[in-house]
Amino acid sequence: MNIINIEHISKIFGEKVIFEDASFGIQQGDKIGIVGINGTGKSTLLRMIAGEEEPDEGQIIRQNGLKIAYLPQNPHFPKGATVSSYALNGNGDKDWLVQSNMTKLGIEVSEQEVENLSGGQRRKLALAKVLAGDFDVLLLDEPTNHLDEGMINWLEEYLKGYKGVLVMVTHDRYFLDKVSNRILEISRGNMYGYDANYSRFLELKAEREEMELASERKRQSILRMELEWAKRGCRARSTKQRARLDRLEDLKQGKAPVSDAVVEMDSVETRMGKKTIELYEVTKKYGDQMLLKDFTYTVLRNQRLGIVGPNGCGKSTLLKIMAGLEQPDEGRVEVGETIKIGYLAQEELPIKDSNQRVIDYVKEIGEYVQTRDGRISASQMLERFLFTPDMQYTPISKLSGGEKRRLYLLSVLVSGANVLILDEPSNDVDIPTVTILEDYLNAFSGIVITVSHDRYFLDNVVDRIFEFDGNGTLRQYEGGYTDYREAKERRFGETGAISSVPGGEKEKKEKSTGKDWKQNRPTKLKFTYKEQREYETIDDDIAALEEKIEKLDDDMVKNATNSGKLAEIMREKEAAEAQLEEKMDRWVYLNDLAEQIEAQKSGN
Repeated sequence: MNIINIEHISKIFGEKVIFEDASFGIQQGDKIGIVGINGTGKSTLLRMIAGEEEPDEGQIIRQNGLKIAYLPQNPHFPKGATVSSYALNGNGDKDWLVQSNMTKLGIEVSEQEVENLSGGQRRKLALAKVLAGDFDVLLLDEPTNHLDEGMINWLEEYLKGYKGVLVMVTHDRYFLDKVSNRILEISRGNMYGYDANYSRFLELKAEREEMELASERKRQSILRMELEWAKRGCRARSTKQRARLDRLEDLKQGKAPVSDAVVEMDSVETRMGKKTIELYEVTKKYGDQMLLKDFTYTVLRNQRLGIVGPNGCGKSTLLKIMAGLEQPDEGRVEVGETIKIGYLAQEELPIKDSNQRVIDYVKEIGEYVQTRDGRISASQMLERFLFTPDMQYTPISKLSGGEKRRLYLLSVLVSGANVLILDEPSNDVDIPTVTILEDYLNAFSGIVITVSHDRYFLDNVVDRIFEFDGNGTLRQYEGGYTDYREAKERRFGETGAISSVPGGEKEKKEKSTGKDWKQNRPTKLKFTYKEQREYETIDDDIAALEEKIEKLDDDMVKNATNSGKLAEIMREKEAAEAQLEEKMDRWVYLNDLAEQIEAQKSGN
């Protein structure tokens, strides 16, 4: 039984259609993750469910007596409120729970005014209070923003154990996987529900889109036959012939399925010399807190570094020191002459005039951008980032938070940098954009250094992780986030840390084992006999599978009216696509290994 019914709602902002006759039902026990590109109406839907906004048409019916708690992206606080006066209300049991939540989220009870807190601290304060409330339905808009790994893990466990209804907007794909049991996709004014977590949703969405395309192919095939019949002409005015003409008209009026637009990013390349960014004995303190102590490291060419650790440990400070925006207390940073740094801060888009048009903001960076595909205009680059010609002439102040973040990201990527220093790049960015960003960074010819709490993003982008221990030292882990977690579990209980690591050309003994990091170096890389044979033939295997899939597509068109045969072909196509995906993954592994072997030979 539904406790909330969203019935035939429509919503328009200016000329933009957000929802068009969309319906959805929310049941007891649902833990729903809302996904869709920025600007599709995810936050708007949460506000409407919360009763803070009304649809233009249709209605949202809530069960009588339903208690709803809502955390917006930008919580509002009473003027002059302190942390204590906002969070605590004199109710012993509830105040205790609020304080417990605040401790988990790194907020101390104090008389500090809320307006003096950072944006991240304000969000965590609001989250701590919301979670301590008495409610049946919990609405959360980007709950993981500004949370570190430990806080996200705590929130995951809390929400997995929560017995009521949860509806949330989040770009954190691992979080969606672990917490949600339903996905609500918003696309082009419509709502699509899936009884699945995020991973299964991706499969079901692909199946839905394939079915829509198959239906469209069938419609086009029948349309061609009916048009051929109409061309031959039929002068008789029988009811049967009139019905056939009506059916032809219906077929002509049918709409082909339209996919959501996705961001397109072409790598902007700049030459890089031998010298990159080198840190020597860097030390940095804030008050009595030691953020960095004697940190020495040389960033390698084309390296992908991820930096993790609890909030306030110094992650953003390290990025700023690397970018030259802050100076160390001791030590020095040397930057190669050919290095050009693109820096993305956590803060909002840096603009002098909020009434400046989007197109003018980008033109200040450059009228034209040189990409691998040639020279394109600022307007064309904006279109690739989903800024339509109308949006390009919109004042920046009219953009949504996600659209501003996307514009900020664009401005950094097109600056011609060969070193990208990104502080929480996935904050307030929709999942499709983050996915394309991951592809861009993997193809980028340069260095990527990022702080991110997005575990999925780290797994897909970085090849080495530094973890702050909170005492000014960093421990190095090879691989992405999952590799880091597994290595950390294997080393659980060790107290040693690496403050000077390979690349900085200094050796540091680990206190717990007494072993030198050199003893853990990988052995000499080489292909096995089987891998060598596979490497030599895999390109031909992939080409053959692609040809097979193309032929099956043609067969689907030819058999569009034969449902039995069509189902058989679709199953064969799914199997071929699975084989192709497996071959592509293997191709990536083998080519990476070949490059490492070649690099090892060159080094020798």
